[in-house]
Amino acid sequence: MGVFSQEGYQLRLEWGPEGITALKACDVLIVVDVLSFTTSVDLVVGNGGQVRPSRWKPSSGRTLRPASLVGATGLVELPSPNGSNLCSLAAETGAHVLAACLRNAAAVAERAAELGETIGVVPGGERWGLDILTAGPREFGPLRPCIEDYLGAGAVLAALSGKASPEAQLAATVFMNTDVAAAVRDCGSGRELIENGHAADVDLAVEIGVSTAAPVLVDGVLR
Repeated sequence: MGVFSQEGYQLRLEWGPEGITALKACDVLIVVDVLSFTTSVDLVVGNGGQVRPSRWKPSSGRTLRPASLVGATGLVELPSPNGSNLCSLAAETGAHVLAACLRNAAAVAERAAELGETIGVVPGGERWGLDILTAGPREFGPLRPCIEDYLGAGAVLAALSGKASPEAQLAATVFMNTDVAAAVRDCGSGRELIENGHAADVDLAVEIGVSTAAPVLVDGVLR
């Protein structure tokens, strides 16, 4: 079964790499990877720094842990199997590319509205068989839609005005009617991080609207 076109809607939502393809005609594409790529990006850019999304290399020794980037400045290279990859794919469409999380959703929405009329929001999701943050991928399996990215996408869409697709409307409604912090902490991804000693990373990720940073991808760097 093919994907029904969301043409005719100003605000659209689709998941993962396939979502980038489905939304390639949008003026603006917003990548959402709350745990943890776009949260990490927000922290660095909020400090005046820049982030270069890079290909995932489990042996690189680099980390996506937001708590390790609270004071980061300058140019930071961040490998990520989800958010970083989506930024690269989105850039290939020619759209303006932004990175959003719960912390900066309203700021990103405001910037996106300045950049274009049609806005596609792409929650990254997780991959079955992928160790979060620590051990690296055992296998890049099929997409697993996840609560934290859906809520992050909904936070962006709730801050935008325009004709929204049913997919976009539902995400915004879910965000506005959910105890977001509790849901993220108790969902599969949140529990896995907390149980592995990364509660501080989840705490940073569930801070809603605390940042005015709106990272835009320019020449391969989020700034």
